[in-house]
Amino acid sequence: MGDDYPSMFRSEPMSSVELYIPREVAHDTVTELGELGNVQFNDLNPNVNPFQRSFVGEIRRFEDMARRTRFFISQIEKEKDPIHIRPLSDSAPLITVGPRAALLGEHEARLLQMNESYKTLSERTKELIEARYVLRETAVFFDKAETQQGEVRSSFDDSSAPLLQYDDRETQHSSTLQFELEFVAGTIERSHIPTLERVLWRLLRGNLYMNHTDIAEPFVDPVTGVETRKNVFIIFAHGESILAKIRKVAESMGATLYPIDANADKRADSLREVTARLEDLQTVLYHTGLTRRSELMIIGENLSRWQDVVCKEKAIYETMNLFNYDVRRKTLVAKGWCPTRDLVIIQAALRRATEESGTNVVPILHELPTNKTPPTFVRTNKFTEGFQAIMDSYGTATYQEVNPGLFAIITFPFLFAVMFGDIGHGLIILFAALYMIANERKWARSNLGEASACGRYIIFLMGVFSLYTGLIYNDIFSLTLHLWRSGWDLVNMNGMEVGVPTGRVYPFGLDPAWRTADNSLVFSNSYKMKMSIVLGVTHMTFALCLQLPNHIRFKRPLEIYTNFIPQMIFLQSIFGYLVMCIIYKWSIDWTTRSTEPPSLLNMLIAMLLSPGKVDPATQLYPGQGFVQVILVLLAVVCVPWMLCAKPYFEWKEMQKIQGQGYVGLDHHDGLRHSTDEALENEEGGNGQAAIEQMEEEHEQHDFGDVVVHQVIHTIEYCLGCISHTASYLRLWALSLAHAQLSEVLWSMTLEGYLGMPGITGIIALALIGSLWFGATVFILCIMEGLSAFLHALRLHWVEANSKHYGGEGYPFMPLNFAKLDEKE
Repeated sequence: MGDDYPSMFRSEPMSSVELYIPREVAHDTVTELGELGNVQFNDLNPNVNPFQRSFVGEIRRFEDMARRTRFFISQIEKEKDPIHIRPLSDSAPLITVGPRAALLGEHEARLLQMNESYKTLSERTKELIEARYVLRETAVFFDKAETQQGEVRSSFDDSSAPLLQYDDRETQHSSTLQFELEFVAGTIERSHIPTLERVLWRLLRGNLYMNHTDIAEPFVDPVTGVETRKNVFIIFAHGESILAKIRKVAESMGATLYPIDANADKRADSLREVTARLEDLQTVLYHTGLTRRSELMIIGENLSRWQDVVCKEKAIYETMNLFNYDVRRKTLVAKGWCPTRDLVIIQAALRRATEESGTNVVPILHELPTNKTPPTFVRTNKFTEGFQAIMDSYGTATYQEVNPGLFAIITFPFLFAVMFGDIGHGLIILFAALYMIANERKWARSNLGEASACGRYIIFLMGVFSLYTGLIYNDIFSLTLHLWRSGWDLVNMNGMEVGVPTGRVYPFGLDPAWRTADNSLVFSNSYKMKMSIVLGVTHMTFALCLQLPNHIRFKRPLEIYTNFIPQMIFLQSIFGYLVMCIIYKWSIDWTTRSTEPPSLLNMLIAMLLSPGKVDPATQLYPGQGFVQVILVLLAVVCVPWMLCAKPYFEWKEMQKIQGQGYVGLDHHDGLRHSTDEALENEEGGNGQAAIEQMEEEHEQHDFGDVVVHQVIHTIEYCLGCISHTASYLRLWALSLAHAQLSEVLWSMTLEGYLGMPGITGIIALALIGSLWFGATVFILCIMEGLSAFLHALRLHWVEANSKHYGGEGYPFMPLNFAKLDEKE
């Protein structure tokens, strides 16, 4: 595959680049590269404190602007009536580089001032409303008292006398009431009323009279929005000291006291005055709220643009902080990585930045020779992005390593479908995926769209492959489809229906006659178990074959002869042979053979424990004993081959190097003392590449490390072949469990209600059908589907990737304005 076209087979070829950017065009250059999104910059100031870098002042300024935009969002969200925020796609682009801090500061100052005014007016309004309630309720209380007959207690010396006594002289009662009684009135939270009563009763030993009533209207805090329920209370007592105690206790419990006159006329005047002031204050409060809302609407029209520009500007200056200055501090020096095929596009972006800045000084870009390991970058689109993300979650591929994400596009949904195969369930998830794909643009700007952007195409392929495997299993909601004529005829023999072959073969999938057979479960168990072994060994063999292009690409011929070939022989001599036996056993008509079909599991065990001995009654093919002896010998030979060959050749290579007079870099005897600058000037400017190689990539391994690593690798592979093959039996187990659960759900719900006559049957069928469909979606499609998804994920990560995948790279993370929201 040529380099002219991007491919997912390997990561993109990367180039190490160095840029010399004049200071006057630095901002425009970084802006263009950020819009392009294909340059990753390296930090050239790793030892400089972040607070001591060149552009820390600009970053702080934009962080403050970002804080203001967050403040605006919080204020808009607090509004009861929603305020429309114009989306970025509908906003006009800003002509200037970015919103000036002064503009956002003016909006913030006005908003803070209006918030403070609104809070003050709201608190004053609340106080006046409480005062109005207190005046009203105290007037009601005094009016009730005046209509009753009684008299005020004539003597205050007798503590046992009641607070009020009544007589028949109403006028004397009124004048004495105004003269003798003193009271405290105010408002308090409703939950504090019982506590206030108990405390005052114990403190004053019953020398008081208290009355309270509920305020129907709740009070809302203008800042927090919390509702508070309050009561109006009035307490009668005698003596200034007692009244002072009452005031202290009430205020300590959060009560608000109001000076209420005992004279009815003065109370009426106060009520009229409070009502008039309250109306004026409510008018001012209403207009303040309108002004504040108008300010928020203006902010909402521009907020998306401000957020976008502030986020971009902050990213630009954070990137410029990674740069270094030249000696004269007139030019910025930057280093980074970019895809080699994008160098022409980057050069065009640099020229465009120069034109936009209005200068004639063009930034200079050139490639650097380097031995550093480049980052791994695989070009994806919206269809392949999800599958690549699955593989990257296991580990980022080493640079130029074969990418398993390309093959996962087919293998992942297929292995899922093997465990989930059902035509009906496949259609459900297929239609769900098509619905998400149809609403792709509609959901593009919402969080739901971001969450399902990659997954919708994975679900789509999972649905398609589930339809395919469902047709093979001939299973739709635990029922069968009679698409073609069966290859079996049911004949009554001695009172039993026996299947007799007709000579025809069912064209595709399982014959529906097996569904009604007594040995249906035995047949499907055997079929799916053997199929899972065949698929598992095939998948592992393919994954092992991916070692070969890696060894060829990285020029490791020794790995081919000492690892790849013996590993392939070991796997095929045991498990590849088992797969061939399974296929051969399927191809034989055992009704025409004189022997019973042998158990392949017992055959494999006997092959390893007693090679060469085959019971004629269980022999699968002629010459079986000799073939199995050869295969066991090959498997046994491969173990020391993998164990000893590579360490031996490594040892020979080390002896050859030492024989030529070379020593290791950690051998200090006779070491030439040279500075980095001297090395850098050697080899025509390539000394820096040599320094980088020695500093970052050179690893010292002695012979003992090689031996230990190879022993661990050999043991892990040999045991892994057995455990991984057994692990693929999960394909059989989950497929069987899914089919049986679907059958149980059908038999316990819809099956018993299909033949009910009349309107009752229709109603029952509708109710049970809804129950069945809901259980099918949530239990079989979602829960079982998630289980099959996780098992397919494990088969790719552990069983397949362990055969070839290094996963020691690091991802390519360019400056990309399109992905700034994801990082935020």
